[in-house]
This record gives sequence, structure tokens and C-alpha cells, in this order.
Amino acid sequence: MSPTVRFSKNAANVFFHILTQCNLKCRHCYINPEQHGRQTLSLDTIRSWLETLARRAPMADLIFLGGEPTLHPELAEAIHAARRLGYRSITIDTNGYLFHDILDRITPEAVNFISFSLDGASPATNDPIRGKGSFKACTAGIRKAIQKGFPTSLIYTVSSLNLHELSSVPPLLGQLKINRFFIQVIGLRGQSATCAERPVENLQVTRDQWQSHVLPVARQVADQGIRVTYPKVFLEPDEPFECAGRVADNYFIFPNGRVYRCPLCEDFPLHSLAFENDRLIDMDPINEADLFKLDIPEGCVMNKLIQPHNITYLPDGSPANKIACCLLKEELV
Repeated sequence: MSPTVRFSKNAANVFFHILTQCNLKCRHCYINPEQHGRQTLSLDTIRSWLETLARRAPMADLIFLGGEPTLHPELAEAIHAARRLGYRSITIDTNGYLFHDILDRITPEAVNFISFSLDGASPATNDPIRGKGSFKACTAGIRKAIQKGFPTSLIYTVSSLNLHELSSVPPLLGQLKINRFFIQVIGLRGQSATCAERPVENLQVTRDQWQSHVLPVARQVADQGIRVTYPKVFLEPDEPFECAGRVADNYFIFPNGRVYRCPLCEDFPLHSLAFENDRLIDMDPINEADLFKLDIPEGCVMNKLIQPHNITYLPDGSPANKIACCLLKEELV
């Protein structure tokens, strides 16, 4: 199996947002232009930042994101530059529209995976979340990529809007011949943090819903021979909590130069690093790195600060479950 992003201890991942522009307006999009910028990075800047991160995190897994990364006219050249720099793997995260004929400008050897985002097993569920016609466009893009020999993965972001259709995803994955399946849990950031149609706490699923719906589907997909990665989310009180900020090496890079180590911090100017004049510098305290050092009974500090609705407490005031780090996930083979 071709390597791709690793959500595990000691992993190094570079999540590179080369622009924030997108052709869709997904209801749970985490992009926040006020915090992340609106510019499209030049190819020279992309090359320079890639080189800096390749020195800092040798053999890291690289993921090109946006917005929609295939909207960048020089994505193919950026991919070739990354390959020359020796990144362990290269993945494109896309909504499936595959702009600028990207599949004709790179070969399957240039990338390890093209990862597609769907949030429903049908247009009826997916399109109200991601945009009219997006289910048809995404599945057509998957078929085209597979026909050309590209390894593919699919990302499904679970929320109360699409939990009911998760059980219909395994047969769809089989029909599409997907190689890997990533289950994400919705985070209350970007658009989902200000959803006007539904209170934010109602977008997230409960512990019982997660265990009764998500875990059986993950096992079912793995039984089909598809590798599955999913967040544990809820830890038992006696399970140890680990923060990826302490035990892994992740970089979330945005066009305005901000570099975060934790995605839950991205709505705030808490970034611990930044590119200034193409140099990567450390930010002054207090920033996200200071929060990683804290130990609380609830587990993830950022979860407690910005989305505490998924924490329940016992009569004695202790949390019924800790919240796991969203960057350290389970994998089923």
C-alpha cells in the first residue's frame, strides 16, 4: 500500500494550504480567510516553504490543500518540486472537480494518493452540505482518477447532518474501488463554528452515536479490504491522553504565512510558527505550544476551550470521558 498522511505518534505531516479559494461553500469548511489569508501563493514561495519544511521534518508526509488545491494553476509544478525534495509521500486533498486538467499534468508516480471529500452516500445528503452537483462531480472525478491509475482515498466528515447515511458508505466505497477511507469528526471551527441553521453543539455527535454508528462502519469497511483511519474521539477515564503537539510533528501552513501545530487552534492567532520573508520563525508566547503542555481531566485542552459540548460530567464533577487528540487516530487494516 502506498504511504500517505500518518495520524500517529512520531509521525511528521505537512498540511500545505497553497490557497484559500474554493469553488464550493461547504457548511463545515474550516477555512477562515480572516485568519488564514486570501492570497494564492506563488510557485516560488511554495518551493521555498517546501524546502524549509523538508529540512525541518525530513521524510514528512505532504498534503496539498486549499480551499481547492487544483484551482492553483501551478499545482503540478509544486508536486514535482516536492517530489525532488524527498517528501515521504504526496497527497492531494480535493473536492473532485479536478481543475486545470491536473490528472493529465501529473502521473500516478508523482503522487501517492488523491484524496476525495464526500459527506454523504447520495446527492440527497452530500449536496446540501457541500453544494449542488458536488456528489456527481466528485464521484466522476474518483472514477477518472482510478481509470488513469491513481491510488485514491475518500474522506467523510461525520456530523449530525450525515451520520444517518454513514452505513451506506461501505458499498459505495466498493463500487468506486477506493483504496483508503478516512473518517473525520466535525470540528467547530470556520463555517461550522458560526452555522446559522443549527446550534453548534447539535452538529457534533454524541459518544453513544459515535460508538454505535461509526465504529461498526469502520470495521465493515476494513473487512472489505480497505484500510480505514478514524479518530477515537472519546477515551475512557483510565485511558491515557496523548497530544500530537507533544508526540508528533505536524505543520498546518496557510497562505498568510501562519503555521499551526494543532488544527483546533486555527480560528485564532495562536500559531506557534510563521513564515516571514520566507524564513520560518518561532512566535512569542503565549501560543498553542504553551497549551500543549497543560494536563486537564478532560483530555484535549483545545476541545475544552472551543467545543466543550461533547464533554459530559459525572455527579462528582469529573468527566465521564476524556476527549482524544484529533490528530492521533486508530487504523484498521
